[in-house]
Amino acid sequence: MKKKFIIVGALFAAFGISKMNAQINFGEKAIGAVQKGVTGFTFSNADAAKLSKEAVDKLDAEHEIAGPTDGYTLRLNRVFGKHASGDGFTLNYKVYKLKEVNAFATADGSVRVYSGLMDIMDDNELIAVIGHEIGHVANNDSRDAVRAAYQKEALMDGVASQSATVATVTDSQLGKIGSAIIDSKYSRKQESEADLFAYNFMKKNGYDVNAEESAFRILAKMSEGSQASFIDQMMSSHPDSKKRADDAKKRAEKDGVYKAYVQQKIVNTVPVTTTKKATTTKKTTTKKK
Repeated sequence: MKKKFIIVGALFAAFGISKMNAQINFGEKAIGAVQKGVTGFTFSNADAAKLSKEAVDKLDAEHEIAGPTDGYTLRLNRVFGKHASGDGFTLNYKVYKLKEVNAFATADGSVRVYSGLMDIMDDNELIAVIGHEIGHVANNDSRDAVRAAYQKEALMDGVASQSATVATVTDSQLGKIGSAIIDSKYSRKQESEADLFAYNFMKKNGYDVNAEESAFRILAKMSEGSQASFIDQMMSSHPDSKKRADDAKKRAEKDGVYKAYVQQKIVNTVPVTTTKKATTTKKTTTKKK
């Protein structure tokens, strides 16, 4: 199958494409306790987190995840492990061993980064991208996305419950909702606010904010290649990468810290530890005459 570059999570207007959706293989066993009504119900943050976690658990089961001693995992933990909690949410990170360029975050705080993204962006650029994804969680965009997906599935299923109680969803229904979560398309306003969140996150934690512009420049350059038509289609309802790079540059200029960013070395391998070979000296004895 021809390799496809997937736009980086919400940062590039969509979390996935049909290829991704096709990988979600759900059975028909009823699971979860997420409400099924379209109207007259309260869809809380807890509901969104629960549904998101169930969907992500299934996605994790369908993808190769970098193990705890894998170079990708070690790097992600080093870069972002200290940022495990935010204002009202807790984050957990995993790496999908896939060549696609992608990342996403969900309402339960799950952050998934593709190895393909880690292959083309350095630590600071990764922080900008993941910071953007966390912005969608912090701004409740991820919660609203899963709620919209839930309502859409309920409508398609002919459900119009006025009940405020929690109903059951089947695996296949959860699969459709999970696919919709990953394929979420945020508004221009939501994307811009998530961009600003990432910038402020980097600024607050002492990272080089100029890397945000650099991350967008990388994607803008990708859009000029063989995947241009695909990227244009996915970006049709969102700000393009070049404009968002320009906006990031303007923010840095306004703060008086702008400087053209130089990408640092990218290392996704396990650090090599050298052990000093012990030298043994042969003991000599002097024979008495």
